[in-house]
Amino acid sequence: MTFPSTHWTAAALLASTALLQAAPPASLSPFLEKHCAQCHDAETKKGGLDLDALKFELQDAKEFATWVKVHDRVLEHEMPPKKKPRPSAGEAAAFLHELATPLAAADQARAASEGRSTWRRLNRYEYENTLRDLLGAPWLQIKEMLPEDGEAFRFNKVGDALDVSHVQMARYLGAADYALREVMARQLAKPEKQVTRYYARDDRSFAGRVKFGQFNKSPERATFPILGAAAADIPALEGKAPMTVGKADPVRREQEAMGVVASSYEPIEISFSNFKAPLSGRYQLRFNAFSFWAGPESEAKWWKPSRTDLTTGRTREPVSIYSQAPPRQLRYLGAFDVTPEPSVQAMEVWLLAGETVRVDAARLFRSRPPNYRNPLAEPDGQPGVAYRWMEVEGPILDAWPTQGQRLLFGDLAMKKTAQGVEAVPKNAKADAARLLRAFLAKAYRRPVEAADVQRFTAVIQKALASGSSFTDAMIAGYSAALCSPGFVCLEEMPGPLDDHALAARLSYFLWNSTPDPALREAASRGALRDPAQLRAQTERLLSDPRSGRFVNAFLDYWLDLRKADITSPDAGLYPDYYLDDLLVESATQETQRFFAELVRGDLPSRNLVAADFAMLNERLAAHYGLPSTAKVTDPHSESEATGAAPPKTARVEGVAIRRVKLPPGSVRGGLMTQASVLKVTANGTTTSPVLRGAWIMERILGQPSPPPPASVPAIEPDTRGATTIREQLDKHRAQESCNVCHAKIDPAGFALENFDVLGGWRERYRALGDGDKEAGLGKNGQPFAFHLGPPVDPSGTLPDGRKFDDIRSLKKLLLADERQLARNLARQLVVFATGAPVRFGDRAELEQILDRAAASKFGVRTIIAEIVQSSLFQNK
Repeated sequence: MTFPSTHWTAAALLASTALLQAAPPASLSPFLEKHCAQCHDAETKKGGLDLDALKFELQDAKEFATWVKVHDRVLEHEMPPKKKPRPSAGEAAAFLHELATPLAAADQARAASEGRSTWRRLNRYEYENTLRDLLGAPWLQIKEMLPEDGEAFRFNKVGDALDVSHVQMARYLGAADYALREVMARQLAKPEKQVTRYYARDDRSFAGRVKFGQFNKSPERATFPILGAAAADIPALEGKAPMTVGKADPVRREQEAMGVVASSYEPIEISFSNFKAPLSGRYQLRFNAFSFWAGPESEAKWWKPSRTDLTTGRTREPVSIYSQAPPRQLRYLGAFDVTPEPSVQAMEVWLLAGETVRVDAARLFRSRPPNYRNPLAEPDGQPGVAYRWMEVEGPILDAWPTQGQRLLFGDLAMKKTAQGVEAVPKNAKADAARLLRAFLAKAYRRPVEAADVQRFTAVIQKALASGSSFTDAMIAGYSAALCSPGFVCLEEMPGPLDDHALAARLSYFLWNSTPDPALREAASRGALRDPAQLRAQTERLLSDPRSGRFVNAFLDYWLDLRKADITSPDAGLYPDYYLDDLLVESATQETQRFFAELVRGDLPSRNLVAADFAMLNERLAAHYGLPSTAKVTDPHSESEATGAAPPKTARVEGVAIRRVKLPPGSVRGGLMTQASVLKVTANGTTTSPVLRGAWIMERILGQPSPPPPASVPAIEPDTRGATTIREQLDKHRAQESCNVCHAKIDPAGFALENFDVLGGWRERYRALGDGDKEAGLGKNGQPFAFHLGPPVDPSGTLPDGRKFDDIRSLKKLLLADERQLARNLARQLVVFATGAPVRFGDRAELEQILDRAAASKFGVRTIIAEIVQSSLFQNK
């Protein structure tokens, strides 16, 4: 189907105005009378559509939307229904052309006068990133201080859903004030970078839990002392000696460690609590740790090791690192592997003042009463992790004064007061005006006007007159600026975007933040009007690490990845997943790294459905049942498609995510079978073909289904295993009104029934209640309470009659139309990039984008670049 061109002349625009008030073109009447009127007249009104009453007043949004629906139902061969005489291909094509022409003209006329997108504010992701970049403070945590953003067309980028209320502005004001004070200097001299070592034996978080079991009547010791790499320190274990020799014996102190055989979880919450970040900023953390093998427990269930009970670890162990603020606010910082041989692992992190560091031997079990047992234990013992020390270097400052301090107070002298550090102005009025002008030049994404300076100068002068200090008065003025429309809103006018608005749109697309100096400079020169220059800037932004913000924010809403932690696997049905943070974190990273790999390598869009590789670590490979050896491509190397050396065969070991070649016939590969996607499309207890099928149709194929009628109750899968979800749906679909939608959305969902609530493969459902329980222990140390229920049937029939047996054959069917996969991805990216959906009048331009991307097999990076080059992107 082709659509009228979006390239307008003045005559065409004027002609379109007449179309807005015209009656339906006479050429439409024969088709409507022959194929539509019988069911959609004033008497029948099937589906609520009365063509007799429907006007052709295309300036009316409701009338326009109805005609678009008529067009699309015919285009998709849904109308006339199969039971009725169908029009010939030529007859349908002629009708579609006659209807599409005035629809596109009306839509394009509306866009020319009003703009495609609605004027909007920054969402909270963008606001946080913008403040971080403006103030040079990547540690700022602003997002959660602001209300949740509204959504439209699945994204938090559309002005119609981003309200601006007094509550919103109050939150912005509070967040701005907090951010500004966070980056102010707290002392006159540059903070000294210190290197401090924190020993596990010195820390109450470790040492205070040696006798944890006695106090809680539990058979477990939470921690225990270790000396060397494989020997228990018996006197300390029995409480007969100090836990550490301390500074008295530096050599022995370096050999002292604290061992654990359980993961950190309430009440076993192990952290290096003696450290608290003195200032917000960048730090390097180094950990000395190793894995070990602990001998079996005694008959009394008290582990009383001798010096032969500890041996060298049998595998590397993943350790997750979190920052922790009171009471239990955890923020994931990263992960690494500890090996059987003691080694030092380093990571660079951003910490907030007062935060400490929690360590979690993530693979180990999380004991939950009563009568738990270690699921990793074997007859001769169990795995564990020993920590010797954590070394902290920091705060690491690139310059002094910091970027934020220089932006706020320039070269003004500072003095110490009872309230902290204050700026000392030479001339309060002149300095305020000078500093404010410089601040606005960096904060605003357009040239600063005199009225801007005057507006916020008045705020500063009023604060000074009321007795505020110069520092507080400047903070008041800056805060007001950071809540003003010039900062909070994207200032775009109908028609072609000016250079600065275009630069902002590009940076908020690919960095989810404000333009950097290089992009601002290009805008000031007018260089972005040159397609080659704009393409070069697009490539630069995509190649920058900050493009990871685009990947994460885009996936958070397109795939609902932000909801990965909302539900937890049911403790009864899925005890093997329950409390497994490592699996959930790895699953989220897999999807993020997978899409980033598609962008980096400009891989074809077909990979969204079926890829011959996955981004995995050891935990995910085990979860997916993949071989322990696989073809591994270094995550920083070029992909096979670029002609690089073929990937080597190696074990998929450790916590690091890397590109792994999938074995032939694997059900994995592509988004639909990734654990994160399968988790967000389930509720933690059961799966639903309806929900998953609707998700595939909307998110992957771009064919959303209408919402279910309010009077129809939702189908709740039977966790007792008496009936399968397919049996329940068969009864539901017996109703013709229900079958219309379910015939479209259920089939794809059936193909995913082989995947449980966290993406594990299954041949049979799990069920609770009567039945022979499966053998095994959950991560919580409790025996499995479920039994196997009915077998899974993943077969189905698509609405067009094509049949599939399972997810493998469904993928082959979906790949028959690679352009549609690319079309849907492009649609999603257009909403994210422009804050507006692909409207009817935009369809021709979208097809041109796809035409230009076809040579790359609809490469993801190419689609992004062509969207930027399009009029959809370069016009409001």
